[in-house]
Amino acid sequence: MVKRKSLSAGHGINGWLQQRVTAVIMVIAIIEVFVFMFLANEVIDANFISWQQFFSFTFVKIFAQLTFIAVVIHGWIGMRDVWLDYVKSAGARIILHAVTILWLAGCLIYSAKILWS
Repeated sequence: MVKRKSLSAGHGINGWLQQRVTAVIMVIAIIEVFVFMFLANEVIDANFISWQQFFSFTFVKIFAQLTFIAVVIHGWIGMRDVWLDYVKSAGARIILHAVTILWLAGCLIYSAKILWS
């Protein structure tokens, strides 16, 4: 049994449930992209223009952004648990948590810039 001392707030079932929900969102997004790829190859000529038109729909942009948010939450929970389980130094944990948060926030901001610009 792993005993966490600092930076732990009893994330147990909450983190577990969040990871399962975000995983379902990511699976739905993967299915959506595979269905589009299949239809794009079977029905229309798949090229850059077809992808651009696919992502021009507001629904697709919103769902893609929600998927990126799910990836960030999923990644945060996973990395938080790795840092809490395997890094013993509280100072190192704080630094790793901060770097992870900055990296994930940057990825989320960049994804919004790409999708909505």
